[in-house]
Amino acid sequence: MDYLEYLLDPEHWDLAVNGNIPSLVVEHLYYTVLTLVIAALIAIPVGLYIGHTGKFSFVAINAGNAGRSLPTLGLIILLVTVIGFGLLPVVIALVVLAIPPILTSTYAGLRAINPASVDAAKGMGMRPIQILFRVEIPMALPLILSGLRSATLQVVSTATVASYVGLGGLGRLLVDGLALNQYDRVIAGAVVVALLAIILDLIASGLQRLVVSPGVSGRALTRTSNKPPSPSVGPATATAG
Repeated sequence: MDYLEYLLDPEHWDLAVNGNIPSLVVEHLYYTVLTLVIAALIAIPVGLYIGHTGKFSFVAINAGNAGRSLPTLGLIILLVTVIGFGLLPVVIALVVLAIPPILTSTYAGLRAINPASVDAAKGMGMRPIQILFRVEIPMALPLILSGLRSATLQVVSTATVASYVGLGGLGRLLVDGLALNQYDRVIAGAVVVALLAIILDLIASGLQRLVVSPGVSGRALTRTSNKPPSPSVGPATATAG
Protein backbone atom coordinates (compact mmCIF):
# COMPACT_ATOMS: atom_id res chain seq x y z
CA MET A 1 0.00 0.00 0.00
CA ASP A 2 3.00 2.30 -0.37
CA TYR A 3 1.44 3.89 -3.44
CA LEU A 4 -1.36 5.26 -1.23
CA GLU A 5 1.21 6.98 0.94
CA TYR A 6 2.73 8.44 -2.21
CA LEU A 7 -0.64 9.69 -3.46
CA LEU A 8 -1.67 11.11 -0.07
CA ASP A 9 1.65 12.87 0.54
CA PRO A 10 0.85 16.64 0.43
CA GLU A 11 4.26 17.34 -1.07
CA HIS A 12 3.32 15.55 -4.27
CA TRP A 13 0.28 17.83 -4.65
CA ASP A 14 2.11 21.06 -3.84
CA LEU A 15 2.12 23.28 -6.94
CA ALA A 16 5.41 24.82 -5.83
CA VAL A 17 7.19 21.46 -6.02
CA ASN A 18 8.68 20.42 -9.35
CA GLY A 19 6.94 17.40 -10.87
CA ASN A 20 3.82 17.64 -8.71
CA ILE A 21 0.85 15.47 -9.70
CA PRO A 22 -1.56 18.31 -10.68
CA SER A 23 0.93 19.75 -13.18
CA LEU A 24 1.53 16.28 -14.63
CA VAL A 25 -2.23 15.79 -15.01
CA VAL A 26 -2.54 19.12 -16.84
CA GLU A 27 0.27 18.18 -19.23
CA HIS A 28 -1.31 14.77 -19.80
CA LEU A 29 -4.67 16.36 -20.57
CA TYR A 30 -2.98 18.80 -22.97
CA TYR A 31 -1.47 15.94 -25.00
CA THR A 32 -4.81 14.11 -24.97
CA VAL A 33 -7.01 17.05 -25.99
CA LEU A 34 -4.57 18.23 -28.69
CA THR A 35 -4.44 14.73 -30.16
CA LEU A 36 -8.21 14.24 -30.14
CA VAL A 37 -8.88 17.61 -31.79
CA ILE A 38 -6.43 16.93 -34.62
CA ALA A 39 -7.64 13.34 -35.08
CA ALA A 40 -11.30 14.41 -35.12
CA LEU A 41 -10.63 17.14 -37.68
CA ILE A 42 -9.08 14.51 -39.94
CA ALA A 43 -11.15 11.39 -39.29
CA ILE A 44 -14.71 12.76 -39.01
CA PRO A 45 -14.81 14.52 -42.42
CA VAL A 46 -13.21 11.50 -44.10
CA GLY A 47 -15.62 9.12 -42.36
CA LEU A 48 -18.60 11.29 -43.32
CA TYR A 49 -17.52 11.35 -46.95
CA ILE A 50 -16.96 7.60 -47.10
CA GLY A 51 -20.19 6.80 -45.29
CA HIS A 52 -22.29 9.26 -47.30
CA THR A 53 -20.97 8.32 -50.73
CA GLY A 54 -20.11 4.66 -50.13
CA LYS A 55 -16.77 5.18 -51.89
CA PHE A 56 -13.40 3.98 -50.53
CA SER A 57 -15.06 1.93 -47.81
CA PHE A 58 -11.96 -0.27 -47.71
CA VAL A 59 -10.09 2.72 -46.24
CA ALA A 60 -12.28 2.74 -43.14
CA ILE A 61 -12.06 -1.03 -42.72
CA ASN A 62 -8.28 -1.20 -43.17
CA ALA A 63 -7.76 1.83 -40.93
CA GLY A 64 -9.43 0.00 -38.06
CA ASN A 65 -7.25 -3.06 -38.55
CA ALA A 66 -4.09 -0.97 -38.82
CA GLY A 67 -4.89 1.01 -35.69
CA ARG A 68 -5.15 -2.16 -33.60
CA SER A 69 -1.81 -3.56 -34.81
CA LEU A 70 0.42 -0.48 -34.92
CA PRO A 71 2.80 -0.14 -31.91
CA THR A 72 2.64 3.47 -30.74
CA LEU A 73 5.93 3.42 -28.83
CA GLY A 74 7.75 1.97 -31.81
CA LEU A 75 6.25 4.66 -34.06
CA ILE A 76 7.35 7.39 -31.65
CA ILE A 77 10.91 6.06 -31.61
CA LEU A 78 10.92 5.94 -35.42
CA LEU A 79 9.60 9.51 -35.67
CA VAL A 80 12.14 10.75 -33.11
CA THR A 81 14.98 9.34 -35.22
CA VAL A 82 13.57 11.11 -38.29
CA ILE A 83 12.18 14.37 -36.84
CA GLY A 84 13.99 14.71 -33.53
CA PHE A 85 12.82 15.15 -29.97
CA GLY A 86 9.87 17.32 -29.07
CA LEU A 87 6.10 17.34 -29.06
CA LEU A 88 5.61 16.75 -32.79
CA PRO A 89 6.57 13.03 -32.99
CA VAL A 90 4.44 12.24 -29.92
CA VAL A 91 1.39 14.03 -31.31
CA ILE A 92 1.78 12.38 -34.71
CA ALA A 93 1.96 8.92 -33.14
CA LEU A 94 -1.04 9.56 -30.90
CA VAL A 95 -3.06 10.99 -33.78
CA VAL A 96 -2.32 7.86 -35.81
CA LEU A 97 -3.63 5.87 -32.84
CA ALA A 98 -6.79 7.98 -32.46
CA ILE A 99 -7.86 8.22 -36.11
CA PRO A 100 -8.98 4.56 -36.70
CA PRO A 101 -11.72 4.33 -34.03
CA ILE A 102 -13.12 7.75 -34.97
CA LEU A 103 -13.01 7.02 -38.70
CA THR A 104 -14.54 3.55 -38.50
CA SER A 105 -17.31 4.59 -36.09
CA THR A 106 -18.24 7.59 -38.24
CA TYR A 107 -18.38 5.42 -41.34
CA ALA A 108 -20.34 2.69 -39.56
CA GLY A 109 -22.78 5.23 -38.13
CA LEU A 110 -23.73 6.55 -41.56
CA ARG A 111 -23.92 3.13 -43.18
CA ALA A 112 -26.21 1.85 -40.40
CA ILE A 113 -28.89 4.45 -41.17
CA ASN A 114 -32.13 3.04 -42.54
CA PRO A 115 -32.22 3.84 -46.28
CA ALA A 116 -35.93 4.64 -45.94
CA SER A 117 -35.02 7.70 -43.86
CA VAL A 118 -32.71 8.96 -46.59
CA ASP A 119 -35.33 8.27 -49.26
CA ALA A 120 -37.91 10.20 -47.24
CA ALA A 121 -35.53 13.17 -47.02
CA LYS A 122 -35.00 13.04 -50.77
CA GLY A 123 -38.75 12.92 -51.28
CA MET A 124 -39.06 16.11 -49.24
CA GLY A 125 -36.73 17.85 -51.67
CA MET A 126 -33.60 17.97 -49.52
CA ARG A 127 -30.27 18.39 -51.22
CA PRO A 128 -27.43 15.90 -50.55
CA ILE A 129 -25.65 18.30 -48.20
CA GLN A 130 -28.90 18.89 -46.30
CA ILE A 131 -29.49 15.16 -46.03
CA LEU A 132 -25.99 14.74 -44.61
CA PHE A 133 -26.24 17.43 -41.92
CA ARG A 134 -29.96 17.26 -41.09
CA VAL A 135 -30.64 13.53 -41.37
CA GLU A 136 -27.55 11.33 -41.50
CA ILE A 137 -25.28 13.03 -38.95
CA PRO A 138 -27.96 13.36 -36.23
CA MET A 139 -28.92 9.70 -36.66
CA ALA A 140 -25.28 8.54 -36.72
CA LEU A 141 -24.25 10.74 -33.78
CA PRO A 142 -24.37 7.96 -31.14
CA LEU A 143 -21.83 5.87 -33.04
CA ILE A 144 -19.68 8.88 -33.88
CA LEU A 145 -19.49 9.87 -30.23
CA SER A 146 -18.78 6.30 -29.19
CA GLY A 147 -15.78 6.36 -31.51
CA LEU A 148 -14.59 9.57 -29.89
CA ARG A 149 -15.00 8.01 -26.45
CA SER A 150 -13.02 4.96 -27.52
CA ALA A 151 -10.28 7.16 -28.95
CA THR A 152 -10.20 9.20 -25.75
CA LEU A 153 -9.61 6.12 -23.62
CA GLN A 154 -6.88 4.87 -25.94
CA VAL A 155 -5.08 8.20 -26.09
CA VAL A 156 -5.26 9.03 -22.38
CA SER A 157 -3.83 5.62 -21.51
CA THR A 158 -1.15 5.71 -24.21
CA ALA A 159 -0.03 9.33 -23.75
CA THR A 160 2.26 8.10 -20.98
CA VAL A 161 4.76 7.16 -23.72
CA ALA A 162 5.47 10.87 -24.16
CA SER A 163 7.74 10.67 -21.13
CA TYR A 164 10.01 8.19 -22.91
CA VAL A 165 11.16 10.99 -25.23
CA GLY A 166 11.67 13.61 -22.55
CA LEU A 167 8.19 15.16 -22.31
CA GLY A 168 5.97 15.46 -19.24
CA GLY A 169 2.61 14.05 -18.32
CA LEU A 170 1.72 11.24 -15.96
CA GLY A 171 4.20 8.99 -17.74
CA ARG A 172 6.90 10.76 -15.73
CA LEU A 173 5.72 8.88 -12.66
CA LEU A 174 6.14 5.59 -14.50
CA VAL A 175 9.44 6.33 -16.22
CA ASP A 176 11.13 8.02 -13.26
CA GLY A 177 9.76 5.44 -10.86
CA LEU A 178 11.21 2.58 -12.90
CA ALA A 179 14.53 4.38 -13.29
CA LEU A 180 14.82 4.92 -9.52
CA ASN A 181 13.25 1.59 -8.52
CA GLN A 182 10.47 3.49 -6.74
CA TYR A 183 7.58 1.18 -7.51
CA ASP A 184 5.20 3.10 -5.26
CA ARG A 185 5.54 5.97 -7.74
CA VAL A 186 4.95 3.61 -10.66
CA ILE A 187 1.75 2.17 -9.16
CA ALA A 188 0.57 5.64 -8.15
CA GLY A 189 1.04 6.85 -11.73
CA ALA A 190 -0.92 3.90 -13.10
CA VAL A 191 -3.74 4.55 -10.63
CA VAL A 192 -3.93 8.25 -11.54
CA VAL A 193 -4.01 7.43 -15.27
CA ALA A 194 -6.81 4.92 -14.71
CA LEU A 195 -8.81 7.40 -12.63
CA LEU A 196 -8.31 10.10 -15.27
CA ALA A 197 -9.55 7.74 -17.99
CA ILE A 198 -12.65 6.89 -15.95
CA ILE A 199 -13.42 10.56 -15.28
CA LEU A 200 -13.03 11.50 -18.95
CA ASP A 201 -15.27 8.62 -20.00
CA LEU A 202 -17.96 9.71 -17.52
CA ILE A 203 -17.76 13.28 -18.83
CA ALA A 204 -18.01 12.04 -22.42
CA SER A 205 -20.98 9.87 -21.49
CA GLY A 206 -22.76 12.89 -19.98
CA LEU A 207 -22.04 15.01 -23.04
CA GLN A 208 -23.33 12.25 -25.30
CA ARG A 209 -26.54 12.13 -23.31
CA LEU A 210 -26.97 15.89 -23.71
CA VAL A 211 -26.10 16.08 -27.41
CA VAL A 212 -27.86 13.02 -28.84
CA SER A 213 -31.57 13.41 -29.45
CA PRO A 214 -33.77 11.26 -27.16
CA GLY A 215 -35.55 9.90 -30.22
CA VAL A 216 -32.27 8.65 -31.68
CA SER A 217 -30.84 7.26 -28.45
CA GLY A 218 -34.07 5.52 -27.47
CA ARG A 219 -34.56 7.48 -24.23
CA ALA A 220 -37.88 8.87 -25.49
CA LEU A 221 -39.21 5.36 -26.03
CA THR A 222 -37.98 4.34 -22.57
CA ARG A 223 -39.73 7.26 -20.91
CA THR A 224 -42.95 6.45 -22.79
CA SER A 225 -42.86 2.79 -21.80
CA ASN A 226 -42.25 3.68 -18.15
CA LYS A 227 -45.30 5.92 -17.88
CA PRO A 228 -48.17 4.43 -15.87
CA PRO A 229 -51.18 3.54 -17.99
CA SER A 230 -53.90 6.15 -17.98
CA PRO A 231 -57.20 5.04 -16.45
CA SER A 232 -59.68 3.95 -19.08
CA VAL A 233 -63.18 5.33 -19.03
CA GLY A 234 -65.77 2.85 -20.20
CA PRO A 235 -69.00 3.79 -21.90
CA ALA A 236 -71.85 4.75 -19.63
CA THR A 237 -74.61 2.21 -19.36
CA ALA A 238 -78.20 3.20 -18.94
CA THR A 239 -80.75 1.10 -17.19
CA ALA A 240 -84.40 1.24 -18.04
CA GLY A 241 -86.75 1.53 -15.07
